[in-house]
Amino acid sequence: MRFLSRFLDRVHAALTGPARERNVVLALAAYVVLWTAYGTIAKSSQGLHYDMTEVIAWSRDLSFGYLKHPPLAAFVAWLWFGVFPVAEWSFYLLAMLMPAIALWFAWRISADYLDAEKRVAGLALLMLVPFFNFHALKFNVNTVLMPLWAATTVWFLRSYVTRSTVYAVLAGLGAAACMMGKYWSVFLLAGLIVVALLDARRWQYFKSTAPWITAGIGLLALGPHLIWLKQHDFAPFGYAMTLHGAKPFVSTLKGVVGYFGGSLGYIAVPLIVTAVLVRRSATRAGDILWPSDRERRLAATAFWAPLVLPALGALASGTEITSLWSMPAWTLLAVVLLSPPKLQVTAIDTRRGIIAATALPLVMLIASPFIAIMVQRDGPRPAAAHAQLLAMEIERLWHQATPQPLRFVDGDAEIAYDVVAAASERPRALPNMDPPGADVLRRAGVAIVCFGDDGNCKAAAAARAAAVPRAQRIETEIVRNYLRIAGKPRRYSITLVPPS
Repeated sequence: MRFLSRFLDRVHAALTGPARERNVVLALAAYVVLWTAYGTIAKSSQGLHYDMTEVIAWSRDLSFGYLKHPPLAAFVAWLWFGVFPVAEWSFYLLAMLMPAIALWFAWRISADYLDAEKRVAGLALLMLVPFFNFHALKFNVNTVLMPLWAATTVWFLRSYVTRSTVYAVLAGLGAAACMMGKYWSVFLLAGLIVVALLDARRWQYFKSTAPWITAGIGLLALGPHLIWLKQHDFAPFGYAMTLHGAKPFVSTLKGVVGYFGGSLGYIAVPLIVTAVLVRRSATRAGDILWPSDRERRLAATAFWAPLVLPALGALASGTEITSLWSMPAWTLLAVVLLSPPKLQVTAIDTRRGIIAATALPLVMLIASPFIAIMVQRDGPRPAAAHAQLLAMEIERLWHQATPQPLRFVDGDAEIAYDVVAAASERPRALPNMDPPGADVLRRAGVAIVCFGDDGNCKAAAAARAAAVPRAQRIETEIVRNYLRIAGKPRRYSITLVPPS
């Protein structure tokens, strides 16, 4: 106990003392390492999530847009895997950098509203929100928004208060990056406009050059993607409406209730801790929800608007939303909860927060091997678990048929993306992508992979292979054992259409 007490004393002093900015960066680096290690071990029996292999597939075919989403996640993956190997550990490392950067921006903006004790306690509370660890391990278009929303919120608030040209430019670039990450970001931008309109300083802001610099820079940076959208008939919007739009009012209402209920569930720990602090400090809850002073009310508006506007938009448009999409909206949570002047956070409270934020990843890291074993016994997603073995088999068969490298993989999108992510020759996936020209495909050839029991996929593959004399179809069964625990076998159909 004496050792633990000394450790807490040192950590507390490091995070609240003069060198706290540097020490918070070191603490976040340790946070990234611990959760990356957890993800690498706990998920080692199941392979990469489909969302992650989809991003890898996009990164092999860089474009200013894709049929499902805007392109920023693919560009980030392309840059990352240009330096790091395509491996599970490196992908989880990239994934955990997203919440770590968001936490750093949350820490920075908290300096404008909280004292040193509250800043550390607030950061610890955010580290206990599943969005910043468990869910963040799945890198996709939602997780990439976490640092972007955080940065854009901070830069906008600084631009609004100071009318600084630098912050106005940064806010515009951040806004464009958010929209390039996911169109859900329209609610952040709309929310920040609401912030500007509701604050008493709106006329000073709109009379300055700041908002027009932000808007101009944002549109300029977004220009290439807007051109792509027009050229492709706004295909991602059609995809989104097909999947989530035109829902009955009852379904939409259930979605909105689930959106708020799920979001509150994810931040349950910070809410419970704050409730205890409020009761102990005799602080009014109303001063948290809607502060009386101008600066805190500005931050509260910037917190509430992007969180509430999606629900209003869903009800108006008949769109179904889910609480997972609120993932990037929590940058200002600690500021809103802990900023009331009467709310007291003591050194003991901060130390307890440090213990909890440190214990959670350590406990999960210890549990990670057992989680991997349980997943293996339950049976992970076949295409993900078998991806490495299946990719090796496809590449072996391909090079028996032709000396040319494997450039394209088609067939079932789920399998194709997993194979592309695992294949050593880094081929491109064709499902749900802009197809290459017929001449390119004829000269390069293609491997088409289907589940063995998917008759429609196999029939489509056979039709494409019929015109190529040297084409062949191979049925294979893949099983992956993990730590001597038998996996579940699955049959696959591989159709090879070699170059003509």
